[in-house]
Amino acid sequence: MTSRPPSAEALGDFTTTLRIVPISVLAIVIGFIATFIAWVLLRLIGFFTNAFYFHRLGTILVSPAGNRLGWWALLIPIAGGLIVGLMARYGSDRIRGHGIPEALESILIHGSKVQPRLAVLKPLSSAIAIGSGGPFGAEGPIIMTGGAVGSIVAQLFHLTAAERKTLLVAGAAAGMSATFAAPVAAVLLAVELLLFEWKPRSVIPVALASATAGAARRYVLGLGPLFPVPQHAIFIGLQGMAGCVIAGLLAGGLSALLTYAVYAAEDAFKKLPIHWMWWPAIGGLVVGLGGMIFPQSLGVGYDTIQALLQGDVPRTMIIGVLLVKSTIWAFALGSGTSGGVLAPLLMIGAALGGVEGMFLPHEGAGFWPLISMGATLAGTMGAPFTAVMFALELTHDINVLLPLLVAGMLAYATSVLVLKRSILTEKVARRGFHISREYATDPLESLFVREVMRTNLVALPAAATVEELRGFMVREPPQHGQHLFPVVDSERRVKGVVTRKQLRSLMDSEKPSASLGDVLRDPVVAHPDEPLSIVVLRMAETGFTRLPVVDPVDGKLAGMVSLNDLLPARVRSLNEERRRERVLKLRLPSLRRMA
Repeated sequence: MTSRPPSAEALGDFTTTLRIVPISVLAIVIGFIATFIAWVLLRLIGFFTNAFYFHRLGTILVSPAGNRLGWWALLIPIAGGLIVGLMARYGSDRIRGHGIPEALESILIHGSKVQPRLAVLKPLSSAIAIGSGGPFGAEGPIIMTGGAVGSIVAQLFHLTAAERKTLLVAGAAAGMSATFAAPVAAVLLAVELLLFEWKPRSVIPVALASATAGAARRYVLGLGPLFPVPQHAIFIGLQGMAGCVIAGLLAGGLSALLTYAVYAAEDAFKKLPIHWMWWPAIGGLVVGLGGMIFPQSLGVGYDTIQALLQGDVPRTMIIGVLLVKSTIWAFALGSGTSGGVLAPLLMIGAALGGVEGMFLPHEGAGFWPLISMGATLAGTMGAPFTAVMFALELTHDINVLLPLLVAGMLAYATSVLVLKRSILTEKVARRGFHISREYATDPLESLFVREVMRTNLVALPAAATVEELRGFMVREPPQHGQHLFPVVDSERRVKGVVTRKQLRSLMDSEKPSASLGDVLRDPVVAHPDEPLSIVVLRMAETGFTRLPVVDPVDGKLAGMVSLNDLLPARVRSLNEERRRERVLKLRLPSLRRMA
């Protein structure tokens, strides 16, 4: 039986409805709130830095490196770690970590529900950790705090879990946008790391929240870029591109090394015979020692990143960042304190570029630190497009787009071949949950019911008596495996369905008045022109795994589709990935024919 091709009106590219309008309005409101929270967090970091290291009141961001406390400065990170540990123990242990894994866990495990107290404890604990010298960035805490605000707003309304997720991610993206003046990179981060989908229903509200925060930032925190650099050449030649290949591979190797270091430190802390509340204080001891060796390793380090991107720093600073900053950052992060990963990765990657600038072709001041900064971010986070756009928005140097793409993708390729998981998803995996970072179109979306349905089946006449059914089943026994029988009228219009068990009970019945109507139930049907993905959802909603296929125009029976019939779609996808064949074959003329 042939069916008509699906009409353009019946099938569409998107499933978005008008529900996107109120969700977008809420996302815009969340964008404004997240901007204010970013301002508060940065001021809190400045306040605690001034209080801890300079014994004065102030909210301006300053570097702890300029303190004159001498060996007393060793105690400050220990005190900060102790405070954070107490807050985590008696406030909420959700403040531990660098923010993004915790946001992932809220989405995957808790239905995008975040405790309201986390919106207060997370920025406060992060400000204390960073203000006391912690070598972290502010982006992880603001992502988690913005996500908490988005979740709290969502919980005030009657929303689905998917809509709550959208608003949680909208708050996270808005927080990053306001902190770094990087609204496009914030949206890409949301797509690559938090949403687990690319659908208008979620991307549009998230983008509006990020854009709102990016615009509001200009009035609260000022304009970007955060790290202005001199414009580089738009074309760097073959030698420069070869250098980008080397930079990408080295950044990929560094990304794997940093990831291993963080979780090796975490594993080491788990072996200690003391409660995890004391771990941040031990991490603070290591931070304090590192600060005595290399003071620039303390705090957020935006000034150090700016100096590295300008390309005029002594070699001692480059070595200090690569050795001391990397070590204390990995150790402190493994201790479970509160802080972010983006700013440290930017600094460490820029320092790697400073080393590369010593032997790669000279392409302008700060060129290789900028390229390696983006590539290291791409490899460590496993988010190459976010890293490329992030580097562009931080510097506003559009001329490095092509070199960034080459180096970033090679770093990403190296890390995915070496690491099973990124630094952001390893923690979630260690808690027993798996996240697939490979997004692809479901093969069930591109196959239709008419391509897999069975047409060789037994249909029962609606007017048949029990005796007639017995004779009918003898003359036309059902095909092997048919467990559901459509009941049709004289024109093959479906009136209902019965199961094999119900049919057997009916034929074994001794009631003279027994008929199909006693066991007949209304059918849940599929249509020939429907994608298999819709049929799977219908099966999940109803609990029925076998559906009669009915022509939507005249209601006539066209076939039957079951859960087993959906396997060919998966088989086709496997064949496309695993089956190798040579399509074009070159045939050279033989020597005899040529002679």
